[in-house]
Amino acid sequence: MDQLTQTAFVIDKADNVATALAPLAPGTVRLTGDASAPSITAAEEIPDGHKLSLRPIRAGEPVVKYGVVIGAAARDIPAGVWVHLHCMGSLVDQRSSHLDIHTGAPNDIDYE
Repeated sequence: MDQLTQTAFVIDKADNVATALAPLAPGTVRLTGDASAPSITAAEEIPDGHKLSLRPIRAGEPVVKYGVVIGAAARDIPAGVWVHLHCMGSLVDQRSSHLDIHTGAPNDIDYE
């Protein structure tokens, strides 16, 4: 994808994450919605519909989307990286910490 057309949406000015509107590659990402800055640099690939950190988020700090706390950082999260189950715990769905980050399959069930 042309990096000049990469876009992420900020729902609320209080948010510390944005939502990727298409798969993102490392490079400049234009911010739309209620963004306080025109762009951010993605540090890694981020899947379509997933969260991109807008600033550094310290371990234990709230992850804010929709202007509300949706989880907490499980470790320090640098600006411009993918924010998902591998680096945050959901306060919306407690079981999410047991799901595979790529497939969503549960890892807490032994089928044997």
